[in-house]
Amino acid sequence: MTTNKFTDFPISDDIRRALTILKYDTPTEVQQKVLPLAYESLDLVVKSQTGSGKTAAFGIPIADQLEWEEKKPQVLILTPTRELAVQVREDITNIGRFKRVKAVALYGKEPFSKQREELKQKTHVVVGTPGRVLDHIERGTLDLEKITHLIIDEADEMLNRGFIEQVEDIIREVPDNRVTMVFSATLPKDIESLCHAYMKDPTYIEIESTGVTASTIEHALIEVKEEDKIALLKDITVIENPNSCLIFCRTKENVDSVYSELEEAGYPVEKLHGGIVQEDRFSVMEGFKLGNFRYLVATDVAARGIDIDNVNLVINYDVPMEKESYVHRTGRTGRAGAAGKAIMFATPYETKFVRSIERYIGFELPKTEAPDPGDVARARRDFDEKLASRRVVRNNKTARINQDIMKLHFSGGKKKKIRAVDLVGTIANIPGVSAEDIGIITVQDQMSYVDILNGKGSLVLQAMENTTVKGKKLKVSKALK
Repeated sequence: MTTNKFTDFPISDDIRRALTILKYDTPTEVQQKVLPLAYESLDLVVKSQTGSGKTAAFGIPIADQLEWEEKKPQVLILTPTRELAVQVREDITNIGRFKRVKAVALYGKEPFSKQREELKQKTHVVVGTPGRVLDHIERGTLDLEKITHLIIDEADEMLNRGFIEQVEDIIREVPDNRVTMVFSATLPKDIESLCHAYMKDPTYIEIESTGVTASTIEHALIEVKEEDKIALLKDITVIENPNSCLIFCRTKENVDSVYSELEEAGYPVEKLHGGIVQEDRFSVMEGFKLGNFRYLVATDVAARGIDIDNVNLVINYDVPMEKESYVHRTGRTGRAGAAGKAIMFATPYETKFVRSIERYIGFELPKTEAPDPGDVARARRDFDEKLASRRVVRNNKTARINQDIMKLHFSGGKKKKIRAVDLVGTIANIPGVSAEDIGIITVQDQMSYVDILNGKGSLVLQAMENTTVKGKKLKVSKALK
């Protein structure tokens, strides 16, 4: 069955409303094939490249099928990297925004205690890296009793990073009567064995490599000596004058030196690699999404964790050593139907790696010449003008879905015997406000947070000045975050 609209699927009104705001207009191929089977609760093995829309392919049905009233997690999603865990958590939250789906991300290098407190709240979906998820299971802070869906995302990358044993340990802990979905860009033998061992007669779905052969991406290869790369990079950026540009390097040392060169030349640029502390990595990602700077120099750590609709130029400053990396890097552009360009710099010594990539993607990368100095000089004025202006992000999905939402901070929580139901009861009694206007609620020991939907935040804020919760007068303010 081929479907061209999300209305062809049994998607609930709450989820459909979110999809409209998120501008999920036409299902991608992976969504067309996965959604009908996922709604039938079948086990699936999906071979699909990054950038093909797979997060929504599993995110829509799981958000739709979970029981909102259940306090224990019902969905467990395993990802190979922290960046991807955060990205998937954000996507699931956005898709399930009007159903008030609460998703939590678990990963290393973040305080265990903070995550433990989050898991004490009602949690519908847990997204995490295998090591930290296993840690929570072993310490008894993650209850898997009610898990109905297990999703293993980027399974081949789990294998590359040596996580498969941990994944198997986790699989053995989740209930047997669950639905299991495995998503992978490639299906090595070890992944196939995993599927046979732990899945119930899975349906196999294979999606063509849309990440690279997509008609929306223009590819180019430029041969250059190592010592001429920086000059070429500057010329290319002047000629292409991108709104948003990702520059990939092989090592963090290269990232640091390219970043320094561009920063010195006045580019609005940031860098991202494994040597940067986690918190800073997340804030760089967020800044890039929000348009705070146009250029991001990164190692492959960023290739799987960035989901931005409008990166229009990817430059492979270094040829990736692994052919799969080319797919993941270039899959950052040409997303959501927008046009994109991927340019690769190759030194004379890297021919064999280029050939390997070409065999893998199934076509030859078109060779092109370095820009003509005269053309660079003529393009300079427009380039300088754009460099001085802030990048306007018109389609940041999270900003779109949050624009009518206000998060309110209440100065009371569990210690004052405040429960989520007390907050709902109080807020829903305010004239002009109903239960449908109340989003995710988080009750902590000393304070509580409530998302107010549909632009009703100011109304609730004003009314709460003279309203008590469970007979207690609480200070209510707009939350900072």
